[in-house]
Amino acid sequence: MAPEWRAAAAVPAAVLCQGRIPTVDLSAPAGRGELSRQMVRACTERGIFKAVNHGVPPRATARLDAATAAFFARAAPEKQLAGPPDPLGYGSRSIGTNGDVGELEYLILHTNPDAVAHKAKAIDWKDPARFSEVVNEYVEVVRQLACQVLELLGEGLGLSDPTSLSRLITAIDSDSLIRINHYPPSRCTAGDQLKSGGGASIGFGEHTDPQILSVLHANDVDGLQVLLHDVAAGEDVWIQVPPDPSAFFINVGDVLQALTNGTLVSIRHRVMASTNRPRLSTIYFAAPPLHARITALPQTVTAGAPRRYRPFTWAEYKKAMYTLRLSDNRLDLFHIGDGDGAVAGGDDADHE
Repeated sequence: MAPEWRAAAAVPAAVLCQGRIPTVDLSAPAGRGELSRQMVRACTERGIFKAVNHGVPPRATARLDAATAAFFARAAPEKQLAGPPDPLGYGSRSIGTNGDVGELEYLILHTNPDAVAHKAKAIDWKDPARFSEVVNEYVEVVRQLACQVLELLGEGLGLSDPTSLSRLITAIDSDSLIRINHYPPSRCTAGDQLKSGGGASIGFGEHTDPQILSVLHANDVDGLQVLLHDVAAGEDVWIQVPPDPSAFFINVGDVLQALTNGTLVSIRHRVMASTNRPRLSTIYFAAPPLHARITALPQTVTAGAPRRYRPFTWAEYKKAMYTLRLSDNRLDLFHIGDGDGAVAGGDDADHE
């Protein structure tokens, strides 16, 4: 089976371009139909877009930013009381269990309010209820935003039930997470700069997000880069994404790529650590329940577009994910070889 992704070493690290990330106005100035088509186009061609006029109250993001910045400002021994990550909790530098590292520290929380309350006791021991309230408020508004996006994508894709995607993340046993990353100013050497092709070291290495959808909010420090194909140059290049604290950056995850039979693209991205200022980012990873069966939606499988991935559960995908390095293409493990894919109908009829 030919891999869907070339080796990371073949990707040019030093070519950086500005722009090329679509902006989607969620106030729908041209109507809902045009908004859904624009969103599908962005997720098909780029796998990511910047959402503006999204309706998320600035107070919700400001309160979470303040609470998490206060936590990261504490002495290391105090922060370590909230770790090590299992995978929830506090971690620093080490990413996962397979040797991946980055120039960051982070908090990972399950979005279930009981799970938040449990971890809050080690994060804000003076007033854990205060921290839980801030996190739960933020989770609620970004979940609503993610549902809005998924339902618009469902409409744009012509699904018979446009809510079938959003229901996966509103289920009471959804496995959604929230991750807060803090990137201190980089201490990279001249040699590190040469290797990374810029003036910073790797904050978080190249990867795709495994879940359905990722909703990113960050401060005004740059660092996010996405890998896109440059038709004119005939190669893949890293695109620097200009920061915008008033917007959300929304990208497709592996599960959504599988659900749409490869129509929507799980974008590869990375974060470069700034040499001057700390970067604070919060990502809501919208995920299905562990038992959810992931298989291509019937409307996305045709004679001309046979099934690309064999069905799997989210639990099965997570188990496979933990065996791989950050930069590996997890979907390769579930790819169907040429001539083996089924057409519309088949065993997708009961995917819900």
